Amino acid sequence: MDGPKPTSSSPRGIVATLALAGTVAAVMQTLVTPLIGELPRILDTSSSNASWVITATLLSAAVFTPVSGRLGDLYGKRRMLLVSCVPLLIGSVVCALTSSVGPMIVGRGLQGMGMGVVPLGISLLRDVVPPEKLSSSIALVSASMGIGGGLGLPISAGIAEYASWRVLFWGAAALALLIGAMIWFLVPATPAGAQGQRFDFVGALGLGAGLVCLLLGVSKGADWGWSSGTTLGLLGAAVLVLLVWGWWELRSRDPLVDLRTTARPRVLLTNVASVLVGFGMYAQALILPQLLQLPEDTGYGLGQSMFAMGMWMAPAGLMMMVVSPIGGKLTVARGPKFTLVTGALVISVGYGLAMPLMGSTWGLLVVSLVANSGVGLAYGAMPALIMSAVPRSETAAANSFNTLMRSLGTSFSAAVAGVVLAQLTITMGGHVLPSENGFRVGLLIGCGVALAAAAVAAMIPAVRPVVAEDDGVGRDAGEAARARA
Repeated sequence: MDGPKPTSSSPRGIVATLALAGTVAAVMQTLVTPLIGELPRILDTSSSNASWVITATLLSAAVFTPVSGRLGDLYGKRRMLLVSCVPLLIGSVVCALTSSVGPMIVGRGLQGMGMGVVPLGISLLRDVVPPEKLSSSIALVSASMGIGGGLGLPISAGIAEYASWRVLFWGAAALALLIGAMIWFLVPATPAGAQGQRFDFVGALGLGAGLVCLLLGVSKGADWGWSSGTTLGLLGAAVLVLLVWGWWELRSRDPLVDLRTTARPRVLLTNVASVLVGFGMYAQALILPQLLQLPEDTGYGLGQSMFAMGMWMAPAGLMMMVVSPIGGKLTVARGPKFTLVTGALVISVGYGLAMPLMGSTWGLLVVSLVANSGVGLAYGAMPALIMSAVPRSETAAANSFNTLMRSLGTSFSAAVAGVVLAQLTITMGGHVLPSENGFRVGLLIGCGVALAAAAVAAMIPAVRPVVAEDDGVGRDAGEAARARA
């Protein structure tokens, strides 16, 4: 599967390939957003069944991202990058060909399996990029998740409005084929960091079962009722399964996730901050599009079409692309902890600006640009912090777990924003709509969570000045030069 090794691997070509791979994987998540209202008609099903088209991708990505990371440590990151492109391609083709809800859910689940390309790509950079370019490269590839989400919405909205919805999935299939070819020819194979260790099948099944219960409870709680037996049963089962999974991982010789490494203060606090940053990133991504699209008759809605809304939101994705190399330079100069704290504070400033600016399209554009600039800084700093505190043999698994933490933050954000907007409503023309006060409360919650992320990040301990690679703490040469006692 590794195929021919590139004879001349340009770091620039490698970084561009991995950044594009991450962007494409993130686009898969927002691909069907413009179709949400049309899915019941397209698939001849109910709205509740159609919602599984989105939920399937969320669950699949959560389950398979840590698995693909561990397999990358065991069998090679380039090999697993290529493997991850296969479900992206097959899932896109299945979705493009189907007209019923079952195959569409299967196809979307396959697309979610490919989300592992982001942490795999980040961890591979440590092996192939010169130390002086590592921080900026990590920042760009890590930010590709947000870039893809920001650019995917307007592109998919335009295609859905002016062409057949099937074009979305055929285009996704072409992109999956493209990144697979680029990885094959441009990305070199590197030695497996955990060669000789065994894959923890029991741990993978346990983590998958626990995450499915947790995310189903969180994502469907509003539909099923937060006090319903189904929701409470799933959340209770998640706690029980994850506790048993943790017990198993601590006893396993070759765990899927080394919880002892994860419990190190530097890793633990970075992961906690990642959950909070994921929450802060997604809250504004949920609220701003609704404000843009609500009718002007409400007094606070801006009456934009789906396509126009996407175009107003698109610059935020481009801003992350612009900011990520700046974040890399900031990390080189001041360290990833400083960059993460700065990013979280910038996100909170973006939310704060929303209070006086939410009454105009240009005001919301400014809010999204500022908030996503902070996301670009924060997303680029997290992997650098993780890789400075884990052994090389666990790089992909640790980055995958960190990516999972971001995803959990976005899931909790969707649930909280949904509850707030559902509780604070107005009735207009026989329709129940979120009220202006509901949007303001949601934005204030996002601001508070971003400030909490900055506080948690500020508590991350500094790297020790002299640590050998074989003692279990790996870090790039740039950070080693910066480290202070």
